Amino acid sequence: MEKQTVTISDVAEQAGVSMATVSRVVNGNQNVKPITRQKVLAVIEELDYRPNAVARGLASKRTTTIGVIIPEISDTFFATLADGINDIAAMYHYDILLTTPEPGIGGDAAAFNSLLAKQVDGVIYIGYTISDKLQQEFSRTQTPVVLAGTTMELNHIASVNIDHYQATYDAVSLLANRHEKVALVVGPLIKHINGHSHLEGYKKALEEKNRLYQEGLIFESPYTLEAGEKLAKRIINSGATAAFIADDMLAVGVLNQLNDEGYCIPEDFEIISANDTIYTEIVRPTLSSIQHPLYDIGAVSMRLLTKLMLNEHIEEHQVILPYNVRLKGSTKI
Repeated sequence: MEKQTVTISDVAEQAGVSMATVSRVVNGNQNVKPITRQKVLAVIEELDYRPNAVARGLASKRTTTIGVIIPEISDTFFATLADGINDIAAMYHYDILLTTPEPGIGGDAAAFNSLLAKQVDGVIYIGYTISDKLQQEFSRTQTPVVLAGTTMELNHIASVNIDHYQATYDAVSLLANRHEKVALVVGPLIKHINGHSHLEGYKKALEEKNRLYQEGLIFESPYTLEAGEKLAKRIINSGATAAFIADDMLAVGVLNQLNDEGYCIPEDFEIISANDTIYTEIVRPTLSSIQHPLYDIGAVSMRLLTKLMLNEHIEEHQVILPYNVRLKGSTKI
């Protein structure tokens, strides 16, 4: 038998009160006589009445729901970010609608518009890249948006991140102290975080260490284990004896393949990766990496979004958090 939805009218009728009184009880309004409140609560429990959040949102023009776009739920980098978002959302009594974009061009924009259609109060976007279509949607919408752990060329959208330029500079400087040729392995250079933050930080480090910049040492790659395994030989053939790799899983692929081909890490080749996820700890040797404050990035992103949604004063729309370069088994120091 199909379950019948219990309405506020049903509760009011059985309790012998007005719908306004039921509404006051549900919303914690103290302007209700104790004996009436107890009667209404007893009926709510008996009928298993659950307030319609959508209807309440339409009435108040707020749904107390935020949307979170995450590229891959199983990725520990994004999952840890999401933990920080979830904890602060719960503190401020917001529910989360989590979605992942469909693969292909414009998938992120479609996911964003799907959340807007559900009347979310705000959106947090987590991801490595932001399509041109999504950037256009960001410019059009009146819904508050915060970027968590990613960047875009035009910084009119609030964001929480680390300084990827400085982090890349620090990592490459360490490698360039001992190596003439240091490879840079990143995603597509047309993306701002790769073509600007990573590449420019890399160039600056080489310049200060009196190392020659060579385009043959720049490698663009998908962020997968298989891509790293396929790329390892090309990196070796370039003459590089060290690499900064902008994704942990990609770095694991490179490391595994070098091990399989008989290279000794870090004696023959040094690697620093970018995210310091659990993947850097479960390979041997362990991977030196950039340690992001992932939970804090998520938490601060959610707090920033609450301020935007409530029109509170915000001193800084682009928040930069500190990071560390963790040296482990894949570097000599």
